[in-house]
Amino acid sequence: MDTEFHAPAEPKHYEREPRGARRHEEPDPLKGAIAGFVGGLVGTWFMSEYQGMWSRWVDGEEPQSAGGRHDARDWEEKNEDDNANEQAAQAVARRTVGRELTEGELEVAAPLMHYAFGGSVSAAYGIFAEHAPWASGGVGTGFGTLVWVGADEIAMPVIGWSKPQRFPLRDHLQSFTSHLVFGLATELTRRGVRRLIR
Repeated sequence: MDTEFHAPAEPKHYEREPRGARRHEEPDPLKGAIAGFVGGLVGTWFMSEYQGMWSRWVDGEEPQSAGGRHDARDWEEKNEDDNANEQAAQAVARRTVGRELTEGELEVAAPLMHYAFGGSVSAAYGIFAEHAPWASGGVGTGFGTLVWVGADEIAMPVIGWSKPQRFPLRDHLQSFTSHLVFGLATELTRRGVRRLIR
């Protein structure tokens, strides 16, 4: 009786998709931008709430700004009695309407600047994540760190809207962790929105 010998089949190697990786096939920059923008709005809200909670817990109160908590950059308000969102809103007003904003106008414009920045930078992140899924590693904390370093630690001092080198370490920590919360909330929202708009 002849028996055929069969070599064992080669084990199949499946590449596992990283947890939370996108489930759609082709990158779509427009959908990535939309998902990122929505994520950035949500991330900005969570960031604002978190920093208010930090200020109440650590300092016993929140510093007051023109737009309340949602234009807040508490670490700046405590150290400079001003913040970059208000300064940006005033700069835009001077160039567009030729004058400074009133308190009432600033109350609306400063939070708009905060949310516009958060949404815009996150839209760019959403586009990038479409083409480079590794960018969303760390569930957005890498993105939040990049925004913190790029905006708070470099751009704001260069523009002249902040002097973080004068802030105590505790306020740098508040700023950094607020941006981690921003990145995390942005990324989780971006993923959810991107799944919805396949």
